[in-house]
Amino acid sequence: MTEIDYGKVTGMVHSTESFGSVDGPGVRFVIFMQGCKMRCQYCHNPDTWAMETNKSRERTVDDVLEEALRYRHYWGKNGGITVSGGEAMLQIDFVTALFTKAKAMGIHCTLDTCGFSFRDTPEYHEVVDKLLAVTDLVLLDLKEINPKQHIVVTRQPNTNILAFARYLSDKGVPVWIRHVLVPGLTDFDEDLIELGKFVATLKNVDKFEILPYHTLGEFKWRELGIPYTLEGVKPPTKERVQNAKELMHTESYTEYMKRIHQ
Repeated sequence: MTEIDYGKVTGMVHSTESFGSVDGPGVRFVIFMQGCKMRCQYCHNPDTWAMETNKSRERTVDDVLEEALRYRHYWGKNGGITVSGGEAMLQIDFVTALFTKAKAMGIHCTLDTCGFSFRDTPEYHEVVDKLLAVTDLVLLDLKEINPKQHIVVTRQPNTNILAFARYLSDKGVPVWIRHVLVPGLTDFDEDLIELGKFVATLKNVDKFEILPYHTLGEFKWRELGIPYTLEGVKPPTKERVQNAKELMHTESYTEYMKRIHQ
């Protein structure tokens, strides 16, 4: 069997960021992959939806790693690389190859994903297990626990996403759960409570974060000629953010998890 040359594996890359500070522990080099099947109403990267655009380009693993390593001296002990999107798992072969080479260099690898591409089949398990074997941390974005509201928010069901969350828990892969809080869209108390209950069933969650909605990506929708359905919606108030944290036990999450799993 011919050995794979991981360095020559290619993927469609939208862009990179050399000094990411909110995409995992420490300072991160962030690779934004092209392509996503979700259509989140609050998406701040709608320019990554299509698999190919005039702003994305095909790059090899070696090419991306060569760029990333220019900034390694900024990472310290806690930093590394994060692959985001778009949806990174749509190009799972590229991400697996990238992480395989990076791990061999002692680089911490974080996967930022919504998990929608997951399929609960033996065939897909074989593919995703190769990625998880070289992944140090997964940032999992749980957009909505209510299945009907999830379709309103993203135009897609959340069945595979929740299955992926359980799969990661069964595998013991470290996870940070993230939920974007959007007034009138993802901030209903009853859904927040249910989301908190679901996350509490997982045994691999190191952090549970609320990400307040922002409008920084709204201009991209206008540039692409896509109607922005959240026009006029303001970021959540401090009170609503605190309410979500309390309903989902995010601030005292470590102590809460210890108590319920005793």
